[in-house]
Amino acid sequence: MSAGDTGEVSAVNDPTRTNVKVIFGLSLIHFIGDFYFSFVSPLLPVFVEKYALSLTQVGLIVGMMRILAFIVQPGVGYFADRYRSRFFILGGPLLSIVFMGLVGWAYSFWGLLLCIALASIGSSMFHPSVTGMVAGYAGRHFGLAMSIVNIGGTLAFGLGPLYIAYIVGRWGLEVSPLTAIPGLAVMVVLFRIVPMPAGEGLRNEGFVRAVRGAFGEVWKAVLLIWVVMVLRSFITQAFLAFIPILYAREGYPLVSIGLIISLFTVAGAASGLIAGHLSDRIGYKPIFYVSFFLSTPSLLLMLFTGGFWVYVWAALAGFFLFACIPLGLVMAQKLAPRGKSMVSSLMMGLAMGVGGMMTPLVGSLADLFSIRAVLAGVAVISLLSLGLVHFFPEERLREPSGN
Repeated sequence: MSAGDTGEVSAVNDPTRTNVKVIFGLSLIHFIGDFYFSFVSPLLPVFVEKYALSLTQVGLIVGMMRILAFIVQPGVGYFADRYRSRFFILGGPLLSIVFMGLVGWAYSFWGLLLCIALASIGSSMFHPSVTGMVAGYAGRHFGLAMSIVNIGGTLAFGLGPLYIAYIVGRWGLEVSPLTAIPGLAVMVVLFRIVPMPAGEGLRNEGFVRAVRGAFGEVWKAVLLIWVVMVLRSFITQAFLAFIPILYAREGYPLVSIGLIISLFTVAGAASGLIAGHLSDRIGYKPIFYVSFFLSTPSLLLMLFTGGFWVYVWAALAGFFLFACIPLGLVMAQKLAPRGKSMVSSLMMGLAMGVGGMMTPLVGSLADLFSIRAVLAGVAVISLLSLGLVHFFPEERLREPSGN
């Protein structure tokens, strides 16, 4: 409690100063929660083999995961803004750690779905509070601080697949509960250093009124950015869901598949940091233009090259595709600075959830045609999104904010 009070007083007394300790704690929450949540993608080939799943069923797992992890985030964000509590920000990653660790003890497809569902709910709990707290402790470096916190999640999706692929590849799926031990140790540290989230003054407002108060006249601009983030999320989720299965069918070992996923996401951590730094200097639209334009050829080369080049193009594809994640959050919070947790959950959680909900469609099309052909079509969406980026309210976004 005292740590939270000290952090809040510091932030209020000197709003231009970055609170490094709190930003580190938020990054660590983002990392440990997403680290365990990232286990699903590299394990999909193992689940397919164990439960004889069709690609449609794989799409169902991923779609359900995204709905529970992301679609429900606006509601969670509303309550996080309404009440001062560490229940969401610390209880969420704890839930993900425990139930992702238990996937190896699921004795049926439905038991597997239950474990993934509960871990997904845990993921939905901490994301709004983490991103909503950044503005209060970022000082003058809002874009950079958001990128640093975002790096925690992106690195997690890069290292988590390697961690679980190595353990399951060597000792089998049954040892997965042991993987929860490092996460539980990190949670002990987080309970000591993470402050109490500040409320946003929405306690007496209903959900609809809170949404209106948060967005007001800027809802069209926020909606435009949200649509672009949905399309980016759809591309990312489709590749993360079906690339492991594609390469497993082509004979790649589980560790190699984990490495491909890791390169795809870790490269995105680097690009997110670079993009956040540059956005504070040159604005947002130029970064969106470059990243979206170069994402399509990188994804296509990843699909249609083999050998060593698969790893190279996977890294470049992730570098360009993930670069704009923190920028979407920063833009939304600048346009709608009231109710930051809810705004963040709508921009990231709901956007990623809607994008993920479309993965069953990708799976159904892949059953009819082929994974490679369908993913090639998905890759082109990034290029087509450039027309929407043109209408971003760049001048308004470049104005100094009250954060």
